[in-house]
Amino acid sequence: MEKYENRFPIKHWAEDDRPREKVRLKGKNALSDAELMAILLGSGNRMESAVDLAKRILSKAGDNLIELSRMGLNELMEFNGIGEAKAITIIAALELGKRRNEAEVLAKEKITNSRDAFEIFRSTMGDQPYESFWIIMLNKANKVIRKCSISEGGVSGTVVDPKKIFKTVLDHHASSIILGHNHPSGNIQPSEADQKITRKIRDAGMMLDVAVLDHLIIGDDKYYSFADEGVL
Repeated sequence: MEKYENRFPIKHWAEDDRPREKVRLKGKNALSDAELMAILLGSGNRMESAVDLAKRILSKAGDNLIELSRMGLNELMEFNGIGEAKAITIIAALELGKRRNEAEVLAKEKITNSRDAFEIFRSTMGDQPYESFWIIMLNKANKVIRKCSISEGGVSGTVVDPKKIFKTVLDHHASSIILGHNHPSGNIQPSEADQKITRKIRDAGMMLDVAVLDHLIIGDDKYYSFADEGVL
């Protein structure tokens, strides 16, 4: 690899090509993912500029921000030039992005379609390496009361107890709920177990006058909706 000393460090780039100056001159939307990450890093290493280092990290994640968000502290620190402080900065920035997406949906208050529910669930478990099960509780106007974690498991499944779900629902006086769980594999097709637990929770909700509006399976940046598919 060509040594960094023999290359052009960012400070020698044309002003409108430097990531920080580019934000000021052209706006944040003009920057690539690597350039935005380079601003977080601040510097690269002796062999790479901050942009080149960011490109290499993104390449390891398949140039996918969801995969990048799955990288832990130690995995990020394996890159030359990434110490604990920079790794934490990357993790914190990605977490803020997730929370912003969630806040944007919650600000709407009312769930009107499966996409609204997906945005809430994705911010919580879209990049988790293990399976987890959540619910969104709604009032009679379909406004969000809160979301709640029900269970966490391994990479291939999690145990869901309907009694725990409805205790939580009744404690919060919810009128309806939306179920959601993730498939770390990215495969969003429901298994037989997914279909069985959905019917079980739906039937229990009918007895308690709590409507189960939907069940979403989250896989990376896509989802499967039982309601949209007409199988709830």
